[in-house]
Amino acid sequence: MITRRTFLRFLSGIVAAGAATSAYGIVIEPFYRMQVTRYALTPRGWPPGLHLKLAIVADIHICKPWMTAERVAGIVEKTNALDADCILLLGDYLTGHRWQTPVPIQDWAPVLKELKAPLGVHAVLGNHDWWQDPAAMRRGAGPTRAGAALESVGIKLYENDVMRLQKDGHPFWLAGLGDQVAFIPLRGWGHHQRGTDDLPGSMAKITDDAPVILMAHEPDIFVKVPDRVSLTLSGHTHGGQVRIFGHAPLVPSRYGQRFVYGHINEGGRDLIVSGGLGCSIFPVRIGSPPELVVVELGQAAIA
Repeated sequence: MITRRTFLRFLSGIVAAGAATSAYGIVIEPFYRMQVTRYALTPRGWPPGLHLKLAIVADIHICKPWMTAERVAGIVEKTNALDADCILLLGDYLTGHRWQTPVPIQDWAPVLKELKAPLGVHAVLGNHDWWQDPAAMRRGAGPTRAGAALESVGIKLYENDVMRLQKDGHPFWLAGLGDQVAFIPLRGWGHHQRGTDDLPGSMAKITDDAPVILMAHEPDIFVKVPDRVSLTLSGHTHGGQVRIFGHAPLVPSRYGQRFVYGHINEGGRDLIVSGGLGCSIFPVRIGSPPELVVVELGQAAIA
C-alpha cells in the first residue's frame, strides 16, 4: 500500500522534475547552449573549384528579455568570427509571443549592421516580420518595418530577387523569396494563406548556368524548387523548438517532420533547415538548442 508520505514524496518529485525541465527549457537551453552546426557538401552539378562558405542566421526573434540587442550583438560577433564568404539572414527578426517586450527597431538594426563578410550580408523576411507589422498587414503589401530597417543599415533584402556574385572567378547566383505565409490567419495552416513569394518569377531573372543558392524562410517551398537550384536554405521551424527523443510534436509546416531540421536530400536536391536562434509562440527550447549554421560548398561531407 502506498502511504501518504510516499505519495507526497512522489508528487514532490514530479513537481521538482517539472520545475527543473521548465528552468532548463526557458533559461538554460535558449540562453546558454548556442552552438555552431556545420555542413559540408558538394551539390549535384556544383562546379569544380568553387569553394564557398556561408554563415546562416535564422529566426532571431528579437525581444526582451529573451533576445535583447546586447545578446544580438554577441551573435553578430560570433557570426563574424566564422569567416564566411557570405552571411545569409533567413527572416523572423520580430516575434509575437505574449511573454515578450519588443525591442525598438532603431535599437537592433544598427547591431545587425556590424555583420561583415567579403561577399556581403543578404536577407529575406519571415512570417513574423509581416504578422507583427499591423500597417503592412492592413495594406496587404510591403514595405515592412523590419525590411526597411535592414535596408537602412546596408543589408541587401531579397523579395523574389536575385544577385550574381563571384568567388575566386567562379560565378554563382543568390536568390531570395518573399515570405510564403505573409498573410495567413494565425489560427493555422489553412487554404486561405497568401504569401508574397514568386519562385517562377525569381528563377526567370537568372540569366546563365551558374549555380543557384535559394534563401526561403519556410522550407515548404522545397517541393517546388527545380533541379536548377543547387541548394535551398530555410529556417522557420526552429527544429521543432521542442524535441523529445528526437521527435518534434509541433512543426509549423504542412509537411510535418519531413522538413523539420537539418540536411534533407530528396531526388538529388539539397535543403538545409536551420534550427534558428530565438523562440516563437512560447519562450522555451528543449532538445533544439539555438544555432548558427555554417555551410561549406564544394567540400567533402563532414563525417
